[in-house]
Amino acid sequence: MSIKKICVVITARPSYSRIKTALTAIKKHPKLELQLVIAGSALLGRYGNAVEVIEKDGFTIAEKVFMVLEGENPTSMAKTTGLGVMELANVFYRLQPNAVVTIADRFETIATSIAAAYQNIPLIHIQGGEVTGNIDEKVRHANTKLADIHLVASQDAYARVIKMGERPETVFNTGCPSIDLALEIKRNSKLDFDPLKKYGGVGAEVNWKEEGYIVVMQHPVTTEYASARKDVEATLKAVHELNIPTFWFWPNVDAGSDGTSGGIRAFRENNQPENIHFFKNMEPNDFLKLLVNSQCLIGNSSVGIRECSYLAVPVVNIGTRQNRRQRGNNVTDVSYNKGKIKDAILERIANKNITSESIYGDGEAGVKMAETLANVILEFHKTITY
Repeated sequence: MSIKKICVVITARPSYSRIKTALTAIKKHPKLELQLVIAGSALLGRYGNAVEVIEKDGFTIAEKVFMVLEGENPTSMAKTTGLGVMELANVFYRLQPNAVVTIADRFETIATSIAAAYQNIPLIHIQGGEVTGNIDEKVRHANTKLADIHLVASQDAYARVIKMGERPETVFNTGCPSIDLALEIKRNSKLDFDPLKKYGGVGAEVNWKEEGYIVVMQHPVTTEYASARKDVEATLKAVHELNIPTFWFWPNVDAGSDGTSGGIRAFRENNQPENIHFFKNMEPNDFLKLLVNSQCLIGNSSVGIRECSYLAVPVVNIGTRQNRRQRGNNVTDVSYNKGKIKDAILERIANKNITSESIYGDGEAGVKMAETLANVILEFHKTITY
């Protein structure tokens, strides 16, 4: 029996939860061999080094690729991607995988796609066909056109990938592995750890046990990076004035993250908010437990659109980062306006009439992905069809 070597490249902290159960299923499958490559901001401590969590979960890392250039602006993003192409090309040459997996739409994921496609290595794209806006929109669809096999997360995405000219027999609606984790949490949602004791962080010792809490995760928007500091200040002021115990998570490495993180640091220094505690990262399951027991998630993270729709967690989605993305009844959209953010948070906390929706899968995505990879015919050439 021929074993397929499947090389999965994780380039950022959030991508791990988007692929974790698939990694487990690939690792266990008798027809597959997992080659795990960790790259980009997933290796950097200031963005919540994912390596410790990944290794703790029992995965062996085949290669580490340091490729992030300082700057957190569009030029450094372009250079980071270019460096990623060079480094990943060498990694794939050494590992000789039968297929490479690139995940979703982060700007540097196109480096994975180019390095694989140019070496005639079959490329598998996870979560193609979705709509988001900013540079992620372009990268996601560019990955789709470079990819040979598509493992999409929703029926809407499935239809869109085929409309883009991909052959139907190469497109599979497996759902998103992050929903697999959400299903685990739905079955056992008890918050069985103290976030402050387990993860440390900085800021106030918030009274979250008695009063309840909200969670904030706000990233910069790459096409609006110049306003990142002003945008996060609007959210900071709204959350501070509400005086609800808050767990706030650090932004990712996109252009504008220096503005977002600088705004957070300055606000913390100048105002010393007694209701906000800041974290860099959490293990995926712990983070979902924190969310499902919260009163509301605020910001612009895709977790509010995906996992929170399945877990029926109220979400206030701010700005354009998730523009036109398919969403559930748990989401309220607002602009970067302090008053509107405050009103939306209070309305969402008061309105408990939210139902769980399975837009992005049924909790079996990881197994479906591994089974598909084990049985699909791997090709590295294609002709567009319409």
